[in-house]
Amino acid sequence: MSAKSPNPVDKHVGARVRMRRMMIGMSQERLGDSLGITFQQVQKYEKGTNRVGASRLQQIAKTLGVPVSFFFEGAPDLDGTDVSFNDAASPPYVSEFLSTAEGLSLTRAFTRIRDARVRRRIVELVETLAEMPAATPN
Repeated sequence: MSAKSPNPVDKHVGARVRMRRMMIGMSQERLGDSLGITFQQVQKYEKGTNRVGASRLQQIAKTLGVPVSFFFEGAPDLDGTDVSFNDAASPPYVSEFLSTAEGLSLTRAFTRIRDARVRRRIVELVETLAEMPAATPN
């Protein structure tokens, strides 16, 4: 008997909780304390292992300063297509990138660069690096 894998929507909602929590620099422990739950429960929500109930999701949204709909932007529908609540919803890869420490750190640093020409040059550099073949270990 195999363990049931998390529902894709539960995983998506959890990833959006994690992304927003990291964006505002809040720890799992602090979020858990504000919700009256353990940081382990927050981890389970973020991984999609445990489903987030409606009232708990509303609590999380209030604590993280976003509308409940934020957690569903770009979520997969039952037929596997993306659900968008507005025209500006990000594609899934953006949410995935921003939910990593590297993605969040890069985004924060990049948005602090005031010179548009410097930002454009950074984008060009990254695009060039992305086109390069991967280096093979010696």
